[in-house]
Amino acid sequence: MDMDMDIETLADDADVALARDSGGEAERYEAAEAEADLLRDRLRLAVISIATAEGKKAGMTVAEPVVACIADLAYKSAEQLAKDAELFAQHAGRKSIKMDDVILTGT
Repeated sequence: MDMDMDIETLADDADVALARDSGGEAERYEAAEAEADLLRDRLRLAVISIATAEGKKAGMTVAEPVVACIADLAYKSAEQLAKDAELFAQHAGRKSIKMDDVILTGT
């Protein structure tokens, strides 16, 4: 089975489950998705700015697909780092992440 198809199926299942929800859970989910989209877009703009500036310094231009790929990789890396830091904090019995948790994710 195709990986993209699996992801689409999971997303569809999540949408069905949210549709059945009578309370504010669906609204919270949608708000979280909107916030994630906003963060992803802001990161992409920052990457475009940095790549363009660095390219100019080197006398080069950076292709848009390359910039998009770099932005996506940066977002996925940051997302995974946040999840790992959260797990370290939970393992330590805390509800908040400390700098030590972030440092541990890099080791």
